[in-house]
Amino acid sequence: MSSSETNKSAVRACFEEASRGNFDALEAILSPDYVVHPDGAQGVDGLVAMVEGYRNAFADLSVTIEHQFTEGDNVATRYTIRGRHEGELFGVAPTGRDVEFSGLTISRCREGKIEEEWELVDSLGLLQQIGALPEMAGA
Repeated sequence: MSSSETNKSAVRACFEEASRGNFDALEAILSPDYVVHPDGAQGVDGLVAMVEGYRNAFADLSVTIEHQFTEGDNVATRYTIRGRHEGELFGVAPTGRDVEFSGLTISRCREGKIEEEWELVDSLGLLQQIGALPEMAGA
């Protein structure tokens, strides 16, 4: 397997295992100096805390990887997150609404482990769906 394929597999496994709550698997996937931006979460514990926030907020959380691309040691992953808002999120009480929002993560890997990630998530769309922000006209 090429290094690009190895890196894509590591990133895919990270998304799949984290979304399932199988956090023990992350030790083999993440580098000890792992960091995600802009949150600044560091190491396995930092990623677990970040993911648990979403898992606690969304019943039946699922993550679907839509596309992955590689260039050198970098993997770009576009994904969709779905779930029912049944726990507090960003100070917003549960609404019971089904939500769907997208994200893009650029992962830098070395020797098949993820060292650093940059994440962009459609937080505006998510906040609108849970009623924390008004819907935009024409949206």
